[in-house]
This record gives sequence, C-alpha cells and structure tokens, in this order.
Amino acid sequence: MFKIFANAWRVEDIRKKILFILLLLFIYRVGAILVPLPGIDLEALAYFRDPTQGMGDAAMTFFSLLMGGELGTVFAMGIAPYITASIIMQLLTYAIPALSQMQKEDEEGRKKIQQITRYLAVALAALQAAGMVFSYTRFGAHMGLSENLFAHQNIFVYIVATVAMMTGTIFIMWLAELLTEKGIGNGASFLIFANILAGLPAGVMTFWSMLTADPDLLSVVLVAVLLIAFVLIIAFVVLVHEGERRIPVQYSRKAAAGSGFKGPQQYIPLKVNIAGVLSIIFAMSLIGFPVQIAQFFPNATFVNNVARFVDFTRPGGMHPVGIVLYIVLIFAFTHFYTSFAVNPIEMAEGLKKNGGFIPGIRPGKPTSDFIQITVNRLSWIGSVFYSLIAITPILMGLLVPQMAHIAFGGTSLLIVTGVALEFVKQLESQLLMRHYKGFLE
Repeated sequence: MFKIFANAWRVEDIRKKILFILLLLFIYRVGAILVPLPGIDLEALAYFRDPTQGMGDAAMTFFSLLMGGELGTVFAMGIAPYITASIIMQLLTYAIPALSQMQKEDEEGRKKIQQITRYLAVALAALQAAGMVFSYTRFGAHMGLSENLFAHQNIFVYIVATVAMMTGTIFIMWLAELLTEKGIGNGASFLIFANILAGLPAGVMTFWSMLTADPDLLSVVLVAVLLIAFVLIIAFVVLVHEGERRIPVQYSRKAAAGSGFKGPQQYIPLKVNIAGVLSIIFAMSLIGFPVQIAQFFPNATFVNNVARFVDFTRPGGMHPVGIVLYIVLIFAFTHFYTSFAVNPIEMAEGLKKNGGFIPGIRPGKPTSDFIQITVNRLSWIGSVFYSLIAITPILMGLLVPQMAHIAFGGTSLLIVTGVALEFVKQLESQLLMRHYKGFLE
C-alpha cells in the first residue's frame, strides 16, 4: 500500500488530486470546528462542548461522525441532509416507475436525478437547521446554564443562524461533489472519513486515561486486548471487503469450417458485500434520527423514551431493541442497494449477445436466475459479517463502559477501512491507466 502511495505521488496529475483532496478536507474541518453560528454565546457553547461538564458532547459523538463538526458551527449538520436525501431518492426511484426509467436513461437522466436530490437536500437542510436552532434556545437548561445558547435572543438572530447553517450544508454538498468530480473516489465518503479520523485523538486519550487513572496490570491487559480487538476488526473488514465470488464464464465462437471451439475462460466477479460501507452509513443515519429529534425537543417525554432504545451512547449500552433494529436496517439496506447495483437480467442478456455462457447453465432466464440466487446469497453473507462488525463495539461497550464514548469504534473502523480500501483501488486504477503496472506487482 505504501508503495502505491509513493508511486502515485510521483505522478504529477495524481499528486495534484491528492493535494486538492487534502485542501478541501482542511477547509471542511476548519469550518466544522472554528466557524461558529452568528449570535451564538461562545462561552456557553464552550461549556456545552466540554465532555467533563454535564452532558458534554458524549451524546453527540455518534452524530458528529455523519453530521460533520462541533455543534454550534455553520457546518454542524455536515453531509447528513444530503445522505438522507440520497436515501429518499433511492427509495423513490425504486417505487416510482418514471424515476426508475429516468435512472436507466443516459447521463442526462442521471443528472436530473442528481439535481432533484440536491433540491431535496436543501429542503431537508432548511428544516433540520430550524430544528437545531430551536433546540439551541432550550438545550442550555440541561447544562445548568441559561435556557438559550444565543447571546442575543430575538427572531432575527434565529433566522440568520438558520440560514447560515443551511448555507453551510449547501457548501458541504458542493465540496462533496467537487471531491467526487476532481478528486479520487466518492466525496461524501471522504467527508465522513475525515469526521471519523477527527475523533481519533479523543479515542487515544480515552485509552491513555484508562492506563493512567488506575495503573495496574488489569488496565494494561484490558487496553492491550482492546487494541488487539481493533486490529482483528480491521483485518476482518479487509477480508470481507475484498472477498468475491467468481462465476466462471466461457465464450464460444464458430470456426469457418463450421466446427466450434471454446475461447479462454473468464469470470464474473461478484463482491461478498456489493453495498460496501453504504449500508452501514444509511443504517446509522436512520437509526440516529430519533436521537436527533430528541435533541431538538429535550422536554418531549415520548420522543426521548424512543430515542433511548437506539442511542449508541446510552448509559449501560444500547438497548437490545435498538441493536436488533440496527441489524435489520443493515440487512435491509444491503439487499436494497444490491438490487440497484446488480441487474441479473441485463448481465444474462449481455452474455447471450456476446456468445457467453455459464458452464452447466442455459443462456437466458436460467442464467439470470442463477446470478440472482448467487447475489442474494452473497448479500446475506455480507449482511451477517457487517452486522457482526457493527455490533462488536456495542458489545464491547457493555463489557467496558469507557468504550461507549469512543468515537473511533468498530463501526467507525468499518467505514474508515472501507473508504481507505476504495481509495487505494482508485489509486491503483489511476496508476494502471498511466502504465504503472510494474510498480503494483
């Protein structure tokens, strides 16, 4: 991997893309941390963020992974509205024939879908920004402060703050699309990747405090076991992420004299988990929605009771109902995304037109059925593996309470590893396009 990075850095075009990615991520993180909302009370906000005071931001750790940065900044919502809009559009595309037809059209049709997604993300950002500003006017009561976290309490300040937060999300959407267009890989994934890495220092400090707070042999052994567990999780993620099912394919041609001969055998590679980290990201987005709503309305008893079932940072660990719901969502989004990513009918038709066939399977519908069954089995296997990885940090949090507040947990490692692997693959393809095959051997 390091050799790939070294070779990529020697190519001027790729080096510029890497520097461009780093520049945009730097801008994103600066805005997520250092640019407060207009009218916010900085002293109250600093107290609100302090993990040693009151609630701290332990309850915000899970959401900061997807939402972007510290609360009270213009980038507080991050990429979350865009992800939610993408989920809604994928569901609508699956349910509405007109959108499905538009998705299958040429590049122009996909651009229309993307434009609708942007408009929907802006609408969701406006609603969510208004809700977050409303929550800021009341959330301070939980911290022993004044009820309002804004220094100036009037409707004009609230409107300006809402517009600023919504504008910040639109800017982040533009950054994500710019990263996708001119960078390497998916821009939204890179932003989430940066958010998770930003929580790494806090995770390291948690381990350090476990060693220094009670320096005995048990603490050392516990930290060592946790570090080994993280390494094993990463290895397991790489194993599942790189695993694939190769369906053998043969192509037949007729010779001029009428006799036939078989061409070289090839394969149809199908990933164990075609959805990759997207199923986890979508599941995290939906399961975190009740907790987010509860933060908007801290005095709503029913909403807060529902949120406790799915809260990752709940004292004593996540409720079993929330764990089951989390697993169900991972399964659902894995199968749902796979249905979009793989079209067995088109694959079977493509094989038939090019004279290809799967040994032992007749061309046409039997071939498409065979591919569909294989994809379904792979989706089930991948869903089980990713569910085990996703709930591992939750189970670890039950055994070690300090782990419940580490942002850089198992699910985070899953996303980081998946994005990193995709980035390395993109670098490999870029190098192969420039005839650097020798460096990759």
